[in-house]
Amino acid sequence: MKRNFKNKNKWKDIYTDLARKLGYPARSVFKLKEINEIYKIIKKGDKVLDLGASPGSWSLYALKIVGKKGRVVAIDLNDLEIVFPENLEFIKFDILNDEIFSKIKENFNVVLSDLAPLTSGILDLDKENSLILAKRAFEIAKTKLKDKGNFVCKIFESEKINSFLKEIKRYFNFVKRYRPKATRKRSSEIYIIAKEFQKINL
Repeated sequence: MKRNFKNKNKWKDIYTDLARKLGYPARSVFKLKEINEIYKIIKKGDKVLDLGASPGSWSLYALKIVGKKGRVVAIDLNDLEIVFPENLEFIKFDILNDEIFSKIKENFNVVLSDLAPLTSGILDLDKENSLILAKRAFEIAKTKLKDKGNFVCKIFESEKINSFLKEIKRYFNFVKRYRPKATRKRSSEIYIIAKEFQKINL
């Protein structure tokens, strides 16, 4: 679930070129790298669930951090553009389909979501669709995170973010909005960083 740009060449920049040189299919790897270096979201030996994983940069970076004893499960409607090591499982599926909960068989230390809607050019609609995907990622995280687990979620800035953050804070001891340096200047996207998950009784 990635943006549908008509002319991808116009988005080439230093981050794109560097990502390719380092073996990553997309520049988004630097956003996760910056987040992880600051907030220590992913650790060696972790099990990581990567939602909206295509083309695979976040999964590759997560694998580098978790090492051979860790594991990454990647989910997307689009194929990954990377070679699958033994400790990476790819599930090609729509996360909005309720069957997704039965397809994810295990629990995780970390849930990552770089999900983004195909942009329409209608700003309010794009923000609403981004919120839908972010809420779905959060729903999956609540179900599949281990105790004290971490959650990172992309979302487009909107007036509805505060209420969404308030709900996330009910389940995590630490919640922060963050905009990585590799984010394009014109982009409205930010990332929600949530640490130390705890289940609550409703």
